[in-house]
Formats: sequence, structure tokens, C-alpha cells
Amino acid sequence: MMDKLYRDLVDLPGAPSFEKPIRDYMREFLTPHVDEIIEDKLGSIFGVINKGSKGPKVMIAGHMDEVGAIVTGINKVGLIQISNLGGVKGEVYLSQHFDIICDDLGKIPGVTASKPPHLTRGSTEVPPQLKFTDLLIDIGADSKEHAIELGVKIGQQVISRNDYTVSKDGKKIFSKAWDNRFGCGMSLEIARDTKKDDLQCELFVGATVQEEVGLRGAQTAAHLVKPDVFIAIDCSPCADSFEGDEISGKIGNGFLLRFLDPSAIMHQGMKKFIIETAEKNDIKYQYYQSKGGTDAARVQLSQSGVLVATIGMPARYIHSTTSMISVDDYAEVKKIVYAIIRMFNEETLEEIKRNV
Repeated sequence: MMDKLYRDLVDLPGAPSFEKPIRDYMREFLTPHVDEIIEDKLGSIFGVINKGSKGPKVMIAGHMDEVGAIVTGINKVGLIQISNLGGVKGEVYLSQHFDIICDDLGKIPGVTASKPPHLTRGSTEVPPQLKFTDLLIDIGADSKEHAIELGVKIGQQVISRNDYTVSKDGKKIFSKAWDNRFGCGMSLEIARDTKKDDLQCELFVGATVQEEVGLRGAQTAAHLVKPDVFIAIDCSPCADSFEGDEISGKIGNGFLLRFLDPSAIMHQGMKKFIIETAEKNDIKYQYYQSKGGTDAARVQLSQSGVLVATIGMPARYIHSTTSMISVDDYAEVKKIVYAIIRMFNEETLEEIKRNV
């Protein structure tokens, strides 16, 4: 089973630019295990292990933010208007439970308003495709003034209500925010389990902010660290429950080796290195092509170029109110990441560069 810290992380609220609760949790966890904590001005946070090493700078990152929404208005009958933060589809969020998060992290529960079939029976009008901004959250307020009295303000974050659940066979876990509290949790495990004597590099482990709205924290964090190598650990959407093909991911089949997405073609030397390491250590992996990007896409273009890779955690149904992962894949992701960070030194770095 997975470490309790993952349950802690997915239960926290953290839409893009609202990552403070996750950052605070990570800072407290990292502090006893690292030489130094560093943060960029947007809020990305990293712990440094083996500070001052003459070896390469290796950066391992999840991202703290989850897709969510922001309050943009309150209508006269007390329904809450929202706009999305991150890529989401309106129909996925219809008739779903949400929490509006107050400044003190208190929660105002609500549900997205859905018109019952009784009210549309007999109509021949074809409803238009539902946009996310068409959704209204009902918190049980009787008026705009009542909603304000209950604590609603313009600009508050809105997060799906979590219902963390373990499957009947004990092998899968359903939860909001696997994308990408999983990567945050893996960074924390690495920090806890890695000692200076394990390394021939200077290791930076942590997480970025605002990935879901344009990989923004990756850019600022890369400027701060100036890494030689960057590895994004991120949940990636699998199509196996929708008759996917051999490069669209399947939960339970090992970590995803993202060889291609619209923003990054995997560096050939990094691909060779990761595949050889996985096969030498009997670590299960699968080739994966994505239609979306990760922080690696932004970091690869910083400085004069950075060697990057994305180690994907297979997940079903991300960018919705819940998602599913497999504890078997968790084990494979952990094994490959632990293996490669212990192998990085100047010689390994130069060999990867030669194999471009």
C-alpha cells in the first residue's frame, strides 16, 4: 500500500496559484531530510541534498496544483458563478460536489446545479454543449446577500469534494488530485530515503506551481536551480478503459516512458539510459505518447538546454472529479526513480549527451 503522506496530499486543496497548503506540508516534511529549502517567487519549493556537490545538478519535480475553479460572481438568487483553472470539460462537472475554500481554509460545500429531466420533458430543443463557465454552484443560499453572509467571495478557489477510496481488490485507489500530488509525494519519499552517501550529484527534490495553467512554475524554478537534468514525475491519462492502443497507457503495466508529446520529444540519450536502467533492474515500463505536456517541456528550453524526461504514473480519468491509479505502478515508478538518481554523475551525464 502507498505511504500515508499521499492521502494527506490529495486531501489538501490547491488549485493553480492556491498551492500554499501543499507547499506548507512539503516544507514541513522536507526540512529534517535536506540540507536546504529553496523557493522561487511563484511558490515552487525544493529541498537540496548533497549541497555543493561537484557532480551534476539533478532536479526531480512533481507539481502542487490540481485542476479546479475560481469564484467569478454570485447571482441574485445566490448561485455561484465560476471559471475553470486548468483544462476541464463542463459536462464532466455537472451535478458534482464541490467545496469553496475560504481564506482560512474553511469549506463551503456546494453542488453544481443540474436541471432534472422532468423540467425538459417534451422539449425538442437540442441543448448546446455545456461549457465549464455555464456551471453554477448551489450552496443552499437564499440570495446573493445570503451567500456573502455564508462566506463566499470573488476570487476564492473551488475544489472537487474528495472521496478517497481503495478498490475491492486493494490494488487501485480513487481520489481527486492524483494529478499531481502523486509527484509531490514521490519527491517527499525520495528526500526521506536518500542520503548524501547515496549520491554523486547535487539533488533537488520538490514541486512546482501553476503547471495546469501553462507550466509557469517550471520556468521560474528552472531559472532558480539551473539543473543539468530534470525529471518530471506526473500522472498521465491512460486510455485502457476506452480501448486504447499500445502507446496510450494501461494501469498495472508499469511506469510510462513518455517518448513523445506535443511539447517535447524525449532526448534519445535519456531514453536509452532509462530503458537500460529499467531492463537491468527488471522494472516494468511502457512506451507512452501524450496529447498534453508536462513541466519537462518548459524546463528543456531553459538556459542552453536541459536533459529532461517525464516518468509517468498511469492514471485513469484525470482532470475530472476523481481519478484512479494502481499501487503496482506506484512501486515501479518508485524503483526507476530511485535507481536513476543514484546513478547520476559526470560520467553518466556525458554519456547521455553523447547519445543525443
